[in-house]
Amino acid sequence: MPVDVETEIEIDRPRSEVAEFVATPDNAPRWYQNIESVEWRTEPPLAVGSRLAFVARFLSRKLAYTYQVETLEPGARLVMATSEGPFPMETTYTWADTAEGGTRMTLRNRGEPKRFSRLSGPLMAAAIRRANHKDLARLKQIMEKRQGTGERQDIHCRDCR
Repeated sequence: MPVDVETEIEIDRPRSEVAEFVATPDNAPRWYQNIESVEWRTEPPLAVGSRLAFVARFLSRKLAYTYQVETLEPGARLVMATSEGPFPMETTYTWADTAEGGTRMTLRNRGEPKRFSRLSGPLMAAAIRRANHKDLARLKQIMEKRQGTGERQDIHCRDCR
Protein backbone atom coordinates (compact mmCIF):
# COMPACT_ATOMS: atom_id res chain seq x y z
CA MET A 1 0.00 0.00 0.00
CA PRO A 2 1.49 3.37 -0.98
CA VAL A 3 2.42 5.93 1.65
CA ASP A 4 2.09 9.65 0.98
CA VAL A 5 2.61 12.00 3.93
CA GLU A 6 2.81 15.77 3.57
CA THR A 7 3.66 17.97 6.54
CA GLU A 8 4.24 21.71 6.65
CA ILE A 9 5.35 24.35 9.09
CA GLU A 10 5.88 28.09 9.16
CA ILE A 11 9.32 29.22 10.28
CA ASP A 12 10.06 32.80 11.23
CA ARG A 13 13.19 33.04 9.06
CA PRO A 14 13.69 34.09 5.45
CA ARG A 15 13.10 31.40 2.82
CA SER A 16 16.68 31.61 1.55
CA GLU A 17 18.08 30.76 5.02
CA VAL A 18 15.70 27.88 5.69
CA ALA A 19 16.15 26.39 2.21
CA GLU A 20 19.94 26.67 2.40
CA PHE A 21 20.06 24.96 5.80
CA VAL A 22 17.73 22.11 4.77
CA ALA A 23 19.39 21.62 1.37
CA THR A 24 22.78 21.18 3.05
CA PRO A 25 22.86 17.40 3.59
CA ASP A 26 25.43 17.62 6.40
CA ASN A 27 22.78 19.42 8.50
CA ALA A 28 20.28 16.53 8.30
CA PRO A 29 21.41 14.80 11.54
CA ARG A 30 20.96 18.11 13.38
CA TRP A 31 17.24 18.37 12.70
CA TYR A 32 16.13 14.85 11.72
CA GLN A 33 15.80 12.85 14.92
CA ASN A 34 16.20 9.47 13.18
CA ILE A 35 19.12 10.27 10.86
CA GLU A 36 22.40 9.17 12.36
CA SER A 37 24.75 10.09 9.53
CA VAL A 38 25.07 11.36 5.97
CA GLU A 39 27.97 10.61 3.67
CA TRP A 40 28.54 12.16 0.26
CA ARG A 41 28.84 9.53 -2.49
CA THR A 42 29.51 12.23 -5.08
CA GLU A 43 31.51 15.41 -4.72
CA PRO A 44 29.77 18.48 -3.24
CA PRO A 45 28.11 20.84 -3.91
CA LEU A 46 24.58 19.47 -4.08
CA ALA A 47 23.32 19.18 -7.67
CA VAL A 48 20.94 17.07 -9.71
CA GLY A 49 22.50 13.61 -9.74
CA SER A 50 24.26 14.02 -6.36
CA ARG A 51 24.20 10.83 -4.30
CA LEU A 52 24.10 10.79 -0.50
CA ALA A 53 24.28 7.75 1.79
CA PHE A 54 22.10 7.99 4.89
CA VAL A 55 22.05 5.82 8.00
CA ALA A 56 18.86 6.13 10.03
CA ARG A 57 16.82 4.41 12.70
CA PHE A 58 13.11 4.05 12.05
CA LEU A 59 10.61 1.84 13.88
CA SER A 60 13.49 0.27 15.83
CA ARG A 61 15.29 -0.72 12.64
CA LYS A 62 18.60 0.52 11.31
CA LEU A 63 18.24 1.59 7.70
CA ALA A 64 21.00 2.40 5.23
CA TYR A 65 20.05 3.87 1.87
CA THR A 66 21.36 6.20 -0.80
CA TYR A 67 19.32 9.12 -2.03
CA GLN A 68 19.87 10.67 -5.44
CA VAL A 69 18.92 14.28 -6.07
CA GLU A 70 16.26 14.33 -8.78
CA THR A 71 15.29 18.02 -8.73
CA LEU A 72 17.07 21.02 -7.30
CA GLU A 73 15.55 24.50 -7.58
CA PRO A 74 17.58 26.49 -5.02
CA GLY A 75 15.36 28.22 -2.50
CA ALA A 76 12.20 26.65 -3.94
CA ARG A 77 12.27 22.84 -4.26
CA LEU A 78 14.46 19.79 -3.62
CA VAL A 79 13.47 16.23 -4.55
CA MET A 80 15.54 13.19 -3.57
CA ALA A 81 14.68 9.55 -4.19
CA THR A 82 15.96 6.11 -3.33
CA SER A 83 14.97 2.75 -4.75
CA GLU A 84 17.02 0.86 -2.16
CA GLY A 85 16.08 -0.84 1.07
CA PRO A 86 12.77 -2.01 2.45
CA PHE A 87 11.04 1.27 1.71
CA PRO A 88 11.84 2.99 -1.61
CA MET A 89 10.99 6.63 -1.00
CA GLU A 90 10.83 10.03 -2.60
CA THR A 91 11.34 13.02 -0.30
CA THR A 92 10.34 16.48 -1.47
CA TYR A 93 11.07 19.77 0.26
CA THR A 94 9.43 22.98 -0.89
CA TRP A 95 9.82 26.48 0.49
CA ALA A 96 7.59 29.53 0.00
CA ASP A 97 7.52 33.01 1.48
CA THR A 98 4.86 33.82 4.06
CA ALA A 99 3.11 37.18 4.20
CA GLU A 100 5.02 37.92 7.41
CA GLY A 101 8.42 37.43 5.77
CA GLY A 102 9.00 33.91 7.04
CA THR A 103 8.99 30.56 5.30
CA ARG A 104 6.32 27.94 4.75
CA MET A 105 8.19 24.66 4.40
CA THR A 106 6.53 21.52 3.15
CA LEU A 107 8.03 18.06 3.63
CA ARG A 108 6.52 15.23 1.60
CA ASN A 109 7.47 11.56 1.84
CA ARG A 110 5.98 9.07 -0.53
CA GLY A 111 6.77 5.54 -1.51
CA GLU A 112 5.68 1.96 -1.24
CA PRO A 113 7.04 -0.38 1.43
CA LYS A 114 8.45 -3.50 -0.26
CA ARG A 115 9.42 -5.69 2.66
CA PHE A 116 6.51 -4.88 4.88
CA SER A 117 3.01 -6.36 4.82
CA ARG A 118 0.31 -4.65 2.80
CA LEU A 119 -1.34 -3.62 6.06
CA SER A 120 1.76 -1.77 7.17
CA GLY A 121 1.15 1.18 4.81
CA PRO A 122 -1.19 3.03 7.20
CA LEU A 123 1.07 2.24 10.17
CA MET A 124 4.11 3.47 8.26
CA ALA A 125 2.27 6.65 7.26
CA ALA A 126 1.35 7.34 10.89
CA ALA A 127 4.95 6.75 12.04
CA ILE A 128 6.33 9.00 9.28
CA ARG A 129 3.79 11.70 10.13
CA ARG A 130 4.80 11.64 13.81
CA ALA A 131 8.49 11.73 12.94
CA ASN A 132 7.96 14.60 10.46
CA HIS A 133 6.12 16.64 13.09
CA LYS A 134 9.02 16.24 15.51
CA ASP A 135 11.64 16.92 12.85
CA LEU A 136 9.95 20.08 11.57
CA ALA A 137 9.48 21.33 15.12
CA ARG A 138 13.21 20.77 15.72
CA LEU A 139 14.07 22.57 12.46
CA LYS A 140 11.88 25.50 13.48
CA GLN A 141 13.59 25.63 16.87
CA ILE A 142 17.06 25.61 15.30
CA MET A 143 16.24 28.22 12.66
CA GLU A 144 14.39 30.60 14.98
CA LYS A 145 17.02 30.30 17.69
CA ARG A 146 19.39 31.86 15.18
CA GLN A 147 17.28 35.00 15.42
CA GLY A 148 16.60 34.65 19.14
CA THR A 149 12.83 34.10 19.10
CA GLY A 150 11.16 31.37 21.06
CA GLU A 151 7.78 31.83 19.41
CA ARG A 152 6.03 28.57 18.61
CA GLN A 153 3.62 27.92 15.79
CA ASP A 154 1.48 24.89 15.06
CA ILE A 155 2.59 22.32 12.55
CA HIS A 156 -0.03 21.57 9.93
CA CYS A 157 -0.24 18.19 8.27
CA ARG A 158 -2.41 17.40 5.28
CA ASP A 159 -3.12 13.90 6.61
CA CYS A 160 -3.79 14.95 10.23
CA ARG A 161 -7.46 15.30 10.89
